[in-house]
Amino acid sequence: MSTVIYPSPIFGPVRSRRLGVSLGINLLPADGKVCTFDCIYCECGFNAQRRPSLSMPTREEVKSALETRLQEMLQHGPTPDVLTFAGNGEPTVHPHFPEIIADTLALRDKYFPQAKVSVLCNSTQVIRPAVREALMKVDNAIMKLDTVDADYICRIDRPTGHYDVAQIIEALKLMEGRLVIQTMFMKGRSEEGGDVDNTTDHYVMPWLEAVKQIAPRQVMIYTIDRETPDHNLQKATPAELDRIVAQLASCGIPATASY
Repeated sequence: MSTVIYPSPIFGPVRSRRLGVSLGINLLPADGKVCTFDCIYCECGFNAQRRPSLSMPTREEVKSALETRLQEMLQHGPTPDVLTFAGNGEPTVHPHFPEIIADTLALRDKYFPQAKVSVLCNSTQVIRPAVREALMKVDNAIMKLDTVDADYICRIDRPTGHYDVAQIIEALKLMEGRLVIQTMFMKGRSEEGGDVDNTTDHYVMPWLEAVKQIAPRQVMIYTIDRETPDHNLQKATPAELDRIVAQLASCGIPATASY
């Protein structure tokens, strides 16, 4: 299995197919994965196979490492389009996530004020007011909502604790449109034998109704791009993604697809 574990706390910059030149900020241990989901398509692998032995970086370590890297980029390039919280799991589980967001916004304004700050988030912590308020301060709070089907979520996203999709949707609505919804569409069967195709109307139409309620400023849909720990998964086709984008557009919701 050649899934990816990222350095911590800073990695890149990397070329993101959705975000441009992205400097990564990983708030999780450098030697493993910490996540409230255990998605069968995660590029970092399954949680059980990636148990870390190191600790999360401290707020002070993140701030110092980020400032050092931004100073280097200011001197030598490249210019970042975005500072992206991503990495080995779910960044919002860091106990000082709100404070780190404040530090990052201040450093962005000091060194590259034109750059955006983005957070790739699985939405599980959006029910926490402090986390939600921090997410509403960044340029791109990119929030996962793969489906509203509870059975599919249990089989594919595999929450590691209590997860109530209706509660998550209500919390996303509280963000007052200051978010981007991100959804993975794929096909095939899992290694356990279950159908994973969420491109059909059975899944798309209820999801679309939830997206309309949330009223995000944008939706990003995508499909598998890197190796997955479950090797039976298949990419959704461009035609299938384009059909979903068109459905979103018909509801007045801007959307993009990454193939």
